Amino acid sequence: MKPELIIITDLWGIEKSHWINYYLDNLKEVFNVKSYDSRELGELNEYLCNENEIHSKFIEHGIDIAVKYLLKTRLNTLTILAFSIGGTIAWKAALKGMKIDNLYLISSTRLRFELERPNCRINLFYGENDTNRPIPEWFEKIGLTYELFKNAGHQVYMSENIALGICEKIKTHYTGVYA
Repeated sequence: MKPELIIITDLWGIEKSHWINYYLDNLKEVFNVKSYDSRELGELNEYLCNENEIHSKFIEHGIDIAVKYLLKTRLNTLTILAFSIGGTIAWKAALKGMKIDNLYLISSTRLRFELERPNCRINLFYGENDTNRPIPEWFEKIGLTYELFKNAGHQVYMSENIALGICEKIKTHYTGVYA
C-alpha cells in the first residue's frame, strides 16, 4: 500500500496553479496523492484576485480555518508537500497535533514568525532571491536546515526543473521504506 501524501497549494489555489501537475504526476508513482486548494481550505472568496487582499484574508482567518479543517478530516499519518501559505497551514496543523511524518515546504516565508517547530521531519526549500524567507538565525534558533535554489525568487516551485528535483528527493526518501 502506498503512503499518503497531500499537497497544499499557494494562495492562488488550484485553478491558477498549472505547475502543480509537475508534482502530482511525478509523486503518484510512489504515493496516494490528494491535493488541496489553500483558498478552499481557508474559505476565501473565489473572486478575490488582489494578492495583498488574499494574503490578508489568510492572516485574518483563512489559515486558522484551513488548519481546523485538516485536523478534523485528516486522521491518518501522512506526508505533506506545501507551497508558500500552504506550508504555513501545514506547519500550524502539525503544531496542533496533525499526524505528519514529513513536511516538505517550499517558499513558506511566513514561517519566519514561528517560535516552535513541529515534531516531524521537516525539509525547507527557498529561492535564494526570496527576500521574505526566514533569516539564517531563525533556522539556527528553530534547529532546522534549508536548501536554497540559486538565482530563484519566491515562486521557485513553479519551475519544472525545480519541481522534478524536489520530487526526486521526496521519492528517494520513500522508495527504500515503501518499495
